[in-house]
Amino acid sequence: MSVLERHRVPFDGSFRLADAPTVPDGKPLEKKAAKKRLEELTEELSDLQRMLYAHDHHAVLLVFQAMDAAGKDSTIRNVLTGVNPAGCEVYSFKRPSSLELDHDFLWRTARRLPERGRIGVFNRSYYEEVLVVRVHPGILDSQKLPGPIDLDAVWEERFESIREHERHLARNGTLILKFFLNVSKEEQRRRFLSRLDEPHKHWKFSAGDVRERGHWDAYMRAYEEALRATSRPWAPWWAIPADDKPAMRIAVAERIVESLHGLGLHWPVVSPEEKARFDEMRALLEGEE
Repeated sequence: MSVLERHRVPFDGSFRLADAPTVPDGKPLEKKAAKKRLEELTEELSDLQRMLYAHDHHAVLLVFQAMDAAGKDSTIRNVLTGVNPAGCEVYSFKRPSSLELDHDFLWRTARRLPERGRIGVFNRSYYEEVLVVRVHPGILDSQKLPGPIDLDAVWEERFESIREHERHLARNGTLILKFFLNVSKEEQRRRFLSRLDEPHKHWKFSAGDVRERGHWDAYMRAYEEALRATSRPWAPWWAIPADDKPAMRIAVAERIVESLHGLGLHWPVVSPEEKARFDEMRALLEGEE
C-alpha cells in the first residue's frame, strides 16, 4: 500500500469510524527520527510549492477538521513551516458573521479559495455546516433558510452541494485534500487536563470545549456520515490517527507531498523566441561591468 492510500476514506460509502485507528500503525519513530523525517518532508514540500507557483496551473486546498485538541493548529504550523508565506494562506472559520449569514453556507469559504499557484488551508471549513450544525440543529434557525426546514433532508442536500462544489473546483485545477485528525476521547481528556495543569497552555482552554465533549457520540456519527458522503476521488478524505502528534504530522505531510507529485508539476519552459534573446540580454548585462 502506498503512502497515499494509507488511512484514505473509501469512495464507496463503506467507511466506519469505529474501524479507523487513533494511533499509528506499528512502532512509532523515535523522537529524533520523527523530527528528521518531518524536516525532510517540509523541505520537499517547500520545493514543490515553488514549482506549483511557477507552473501556475493548479491550486491546492487543504481542509482540516477535527474534535477540539486534536492538533489542527500545530499540524498546520509544523507541516507548512518551510513554505514561502507568499504562496500559502491559512483561514480559520468560526461562528458566521451577520454578513456571512446573509449568504449561502458555502459563500464565506468560497471567498477564501486559493488561486492557481498557491496553497490555501482551511482550519475548519464548510464542513462545520454538517458537523456542529448537525449536532446542534437549532443553529439552523439563525441561517435564514427559505421555507420550513426538513431535518431528514437538509444534511443530504448539503452533502450534495459540497460534492458539486468540490467537483467544480477539481475540474478547474484545484487539488483538494481533506484531513480528519482522528483523536480518541481519552487522549482529548488528557490534552484538556494538560491545558489546565500547565500555565502556558491556559489560554487554549475553553469551558465550551468541555461542554462539546458531552456530545462526543453525536459528533462521531456526524463525522462518519460526512466522510462517507463526501470522500471522492477528486476530493478524498483521510482519517489520520491523531493520538501521536509527531506521527500525525508526518502522515499529513506525506500525503500532501505525494499528492503534489501526482500533479505532474514542472518548471515553465521558455519559448524559442525568448530563448533566442538570452545571448543579447547576457551581452548587455555583462557590458555593464
